[in-house]
Amino acid sequence: MDVTTYQRRRGEIRTYFDETAVDAWKRFASEAPLGRIRASVRAGRALMRAEMLACLPDDLQGWRILDAGCGTGALAVELARRGADVLGIDIAPEIIRFAAETVPSDLGAGRITFRAGDMLDVGDGRFDAVTAMDSLIHYSAADAAAALATLAGRTQRSIVFTHAPQTPALSLMHAMGQLFPRANRSPQIVPTTQKNLLRHFAQAPTAAGWTAGRTARVAHGFYTSQCLELSRS
Repeated sequence: MDVTTYQRRRGEIRTYFDETAVDAWKRFASEAPLGRIRASVRAGRALMRAEMLACLPDDLQGWRILDAGCGTGALAVELARRGADVLGIDIAPEIIRFAAETVPSDLGAGRITFRAGDMLDVGDGRFDAVTAMDSLIHYSAADAAAALATLAGRTQRSIVFTHAPQTPALSLMHAMGQLFPRANRSPQIVPTTQKNLLRHFAQAPTAAGWTAGRTARVAHGFYTSQCLELSRS
């Protein structure tokens, strides 16, 4: 991992989600009406959560799960409702405050702890599984794979994450984004292929014993993302 590049990008993401976009993400998490573009993104994210949950057992009692880049906590809630003990980590403190304040009461046997910080913090211990929904899409393939390898060294069973697929449309958007000042727009998404991600991941010692499994793409309106399951064999 290029630590300098990773830290710089992480700082950009934190600034964006904690200052520029916090109100928009709170609206995403509510039932408030949205414009056509944002409504399609909200719906697309809901479809992706369902795809990611389909990679995990219905009964997660006894599992400790890291929801890396948990945002407003929608996926963490669903994991807890399956019985998991969930640690939701996000780099944006204001988003974490909102997530903690809006946890529903019907979690059943599961529970959630929310914390602002780095999803790669080794102090958080070991996990049965890790979920990372749209948390790695702003990093290069090499840095995203290195982050996955770091998590793999502390995970017992599975990692379910998303990346931005290298479609012609997303690649064009990425190329055009290089030409214009970004101002207050969201940090740039970096499209990549699963083959490229897995090639980088396989170079890490912690990747030994891990295999790629279920994958699914969600392309809904203005939302496009691909999930992939990694399992420890």
